[in-house]
Amino acid sequence: MTRKHPTDDGDELLARLGALTAQARERAELQRSRVELAVALQQGMLPTSLPRVPGFRLAVEYQPAHHALSVGGDWYDAFTMPDGCIGLSIGDVQGHNIEAAAFMGQVRVGLRALASVTSEPGELLTRINNLLLSLGTDLFATCTFVRLDPSTGVLQSARAGHIPIVWATADGRSGLAEDEGGPPLGVLPEITYPVTEHRLFAGDVFVLVTD
Repeated sequence: MTRKHPTDDGDELLARLGALTAQARERAELQRSRVELAVALQQGMLPTSLPRVPGFRLAVEYQPAHHALSVGGDWYDAFTMPDGCIGLSIGDVQGHNIEAAAFMGQVRVGLRALASVTSEPGELLTRINNLLLSLGTDLFATCTFVRLDPSTGVLQSARAGHIPIVWATADGRSGLAEDEGGPPLGVLPEITYPVTEHRLFAGDVFVLVTD
């Protein structure tokens, strides 16, 4: 029978600590790589500029939450549609990971593509809802789509499970848009989304937000 020397026990402990440290470092590097990939993916899918609309000012503020991967499926978009109106979309995909960021890109690109077929917000949400269902994914998204006619100041909006628009007027009134809305995108087939109409006057503000 042999007895371990104390130094042998110490060497074994140091070896185990070294192995655990190496594993922790490897996992930290993997996590950092995943974060960098997700951030690059998300940032690459957001618009690099906003349309210039005479008589109106568009502005955005994007502040992702700093937990988990620090990214998710929140998006915004603004673009000129074939009929000369401005399309505005904002939404939030379920989850906070690379899959949510990728799905967000599909929704945003899908809305832009379908806007070349129809600019009516309710029909547009119905079409993108059916498209997402056809992909067979388990993810879903909330969304608000707004069509702004710069020539009249009329806003037409449709909402799919998303937070209502916040509004304020030049004379100091403010509140939440009272629109009916419908369920999130990618949940139920053949859903129709009601459209609410508003009009912007000088000094009025409409704010689209996510949570």
